[in-house]
Amino acid sequence: MLATEPITETHLRAVLDNAEIIHDSAAVAEALDTMASSISAAYAGTQPLFLGVMTGAIVPLGRLLPRLEFALELDYIHATRYHGSTTGRDLLWLARPQTPLKGRHVVVVDDILDEGTTLAGILQECRDQGAASVATAVLVDKRHERRMPGLEAEFVGLEVPDRYVFGAGMDYRGYFRNVAGIYAIAEAFLDES
Repeated sequence: MLATEPITETHLRAVLDNAEIIHDSAAVAEALDTMASSISAAYAGTQPLFLGVMTGAIVPLGRLLPRLEFALELDYIHATRYHGSTTGRDLLWLARPQTPLKGRHVVVVDDILDEGTTLAGILQECRDQGAASVATAVLVDKRHERRMPGLEAEFVGLEVPDRYVFGAGMDYRGYFRNVAGIYAIAEAFLDES
């Protein structure tokens, strides 16, 4: 199915029914607790600025923030390579942060660290704006050899195999960000677009 074709409810149900669960909702919640503990130890008392990378960060960021019991500010940044597809393309900037970053401790929160092209561009944007420090917090770290050299997240919730995953903020062609667990899509549903 090409990304330009309409997605039917039948197709979406088949994708979910044939997906393999990688981490259930309890594992996701435990990972968020662990991340919150580590982030709190590192940033309590510093009044950091959290930048959610849209759209994938909405779910993990929304679930992470109530676990952080210290003063922080929140803004967002939106850069994408996927444009509704399952394969990445050139980086497209949709929104840069509105909060000044100069002199701030910035924590960039995203759903997944995959190859890292999008995240690397966002981190560079933060540095270019004069952030005092920049760290990354990702719910999921996908382990493979295609990652940009040297790019690692400081705070990681879970690892996943080198497969197309969705749920807990990550999507399949714009759908299933709301699924509580993390699933790997069946090969039959991967597209070439």
